[in-house]
Amino acid sequence: MGKIISILCIFIGESLAIYAEVIAAKGINTFLSSFWKMTALMFVAGAFLIAGYMFGMKYLQNIWIVGAISIASIVVVEPLITYLIFEELPARGPLIGLILGVLAIASALFIKS
Repeated sequence: MGKIISILCIFIGESLAIYAEVIAAKGINTFLSSFWKMTALMFVAGAFLIAGYMFGMKYLQNIWIVGAISIASIVVVEPLITYLIFEELPARGPLIGLILGVLAIASALFIKS
């Protein structure tokens, strides 16, 4: 259960951080308003990430697995959020990155050395 909590915290934290970045990029015309709202959201995202890393070290006991989950979360979430906000389909390269990100999460969790 602890592994799932750490993965969820990292995934939620990365998702919120990416969402804040993409929304801020889209709302560049209202700089100050977007900046402060997204800064507050980034604070929440950071709290989830810190908790995820802490739980990850406690339950997974390997910082490289935690880092791989974080990076893979970014690779998976960024194209999805970008598509949902900007309604642009990813090109071939980002699509391959998405597939490799999913494989990275699976290998980090299930392949033991």
